[in-house]
Amino acid sequence: MGVLDACVARPTSAEQVRTVVAAAGSLMVVTDRHSWEPAGLHTFDDRGRLLLRVPDDCALAAEVTLAPRGIVAAVLKFTDVAPTAVRDRVRARVTLTGWFVPVGGTSQDAGLDLRLDFAHAELETTAGTVTVGLDELTLARPDPLAPYEADMLTHLVDDHSDVVALLTRLVDPRLMQGVLRVTPVSMDRYGITLRLEHAGAQHDVRLPFPAPLRDAAEAGGQVQALLAAARACRRRYGAPSRP
Repeated sequence: MGVLDACVARPTSAEQVRTVVAAAGSLMVVTDRHSWEPAGLHTFDDRGRLLLRVPDDCALAAEVTLAPRGIVAAVLKFTDVAPTAVRDRVRARVTLTGWFVPVGGTSQDAGLDLRLDFAHAELETTAGTVTVGLDELTLARPDPLAPYEADMLTHLVDDHSDVVALLTRLVDPRLMQGVLRVTPVSMDRYGITLRLEHAGAQHDVRLPFPAPLRDAAEAGGQVQALLAAARACRRRYGAPSRP
């Protein structure tokens, strides 16, 4: 798959990692003894550290309890999947390696709280695989649209195919030759990405917002600005509609 408009503003690798991890509903945890796929149990604290709540009766809790000083080496794997039905739905993979350390204190809920002390962070996308610096990761913040992206994109696809068709006016007409389907595949504070599907290939084209969003409340205005630019565009050609 080709990714076009490489010079267009986009999230940094550190921001992508933070966004994927924050938005993921589940992950895979791999230690020397076990592998486990918890769902809805990880969060970030206000210092950017990953926390994992594990049930008292799970294998990971027992492994931590029996480990010297309660420290267990672990690999955490996250997969970012496009919420819309497109080819190659995996948008990114994130791998974090480090050590789980029990967090002091008690909670009213049963369970063991663990903190991951990072050693290595890796981001894999269609553009390749990069290592993300731990200082960058700590300072980065997840994209403000991450909690809402899936609903926004599926709403566009299901209820506003005319809007998607209008946005294609902002795409270089040469790229639209032979396109069978256009689907929004991602949205972040920098813009919307459309996937152009051909018979045997696909390309992603980013449509940048006039300015990066500071919070999710600005999304509507920025999308309207893109639509206004599309309406003013003189290119008029039949964009493929969603089947």
